[in-house]
Amino acid sequence: MNDNEIKQLVADTGRRLLDKGLVARTWGNISARKDATKFAISPSGLGYENMEGSDVPIYDMETKTWEGSRKPSSEKKIHAAAYKLYPEVNFVIHTHQDYATAVGLATTNELEMSPEEKDLLGKISIAGYGLPGTDKLADNVTSSLKNSQVVLMAHHGALILGKDVEDALKKAEVLEEVCKRAVIKKIGTDAIEEACKIAGLKKMDTDAPEKESDKIAPFKAQLDDMAQMIGPKYSTGAVAKAKEGLSEDDLQALSLLLNKAIICKKYTEALGIDGRLSSFDCILMRTVYKFKYSKQKNK
Repeated sequence: MNDNEIKQLVADTGRRLLDKGLVARTWGNISARKDATKFAISPSGLGYENMEGSDVPIYDMETKTWEGSRKPSSEKKIHAAAYKLYPEVNFVIHTHQDYATAVGLATTNELEMSPEEKDLLGKISIAGYGLPGTDKLADNVTSSLKNSQVVLMAHHGALILGKDVEDALKKAEVLEEVCKRAVIKKIGTDAIEEACKIAGLKKMDTDAPEKESDKIAPFKAQLDDMAQMIGPKYSTGAVAKAKEGLSEDDLQALSLLLNKAIICKKYTEALGIDGRLSSFDCILMRTVYKFKYSKQKNK
């Protein structure tokens, strides 16, 4: 493929991930190898629904420079590590999928896989936490990549390497199914349905009365994207404040995020795991998101 085709592939894959519910808004990132030293990667802060091939920069791993009008994703170091470690890998996706994210807060010991699933996914590792875009996160993920091409990023999401785009997407979907089975086995389908119901209510009119049975006790953020969009603590008031001035599209993203956050909370509770992010990290991420990334989404 030429440069334009590779860049368009990245943009098109972003919309496919949106349709599959594996990413939302600007969260996550996608890359496609061009050659031994360069790859196309989704730009920083641009929503997938608005992304075109012309928006996608090409990053040079050797010179650490890029071609294009937009900055590459802040997670470019992680993608570079994947391509350097595995010459056979030609496509990398970083998702914020619900169930894999929940498992990433705990342990992979709960996962049960068929021989076919094991053959496809290989070893699944969990990388230690680091704030988004930092060297600490890149170093932790790189360490986990040395023995795995599927890495759960604690408090964050999943990184999936593939020989091509279809291989990477298939791995992402199978990973989510494997993790979903583990979560449901631990908390049951009723808890999943409750999370969906509560998250759906939260995207409605903030003045609408809330039934006592539909409330959930406030809890601290366990996930980067929750900290970014809502803040350090989930509560009815925090959600109402986060919704101020949001478009219908953004409200839908908030609903999806809440659904994931509640599932993660119920799963970690069932396992007796705390999983809370520090208040400082949450406030920092919320501030950066509010004054930077959320404003870039539609530009």
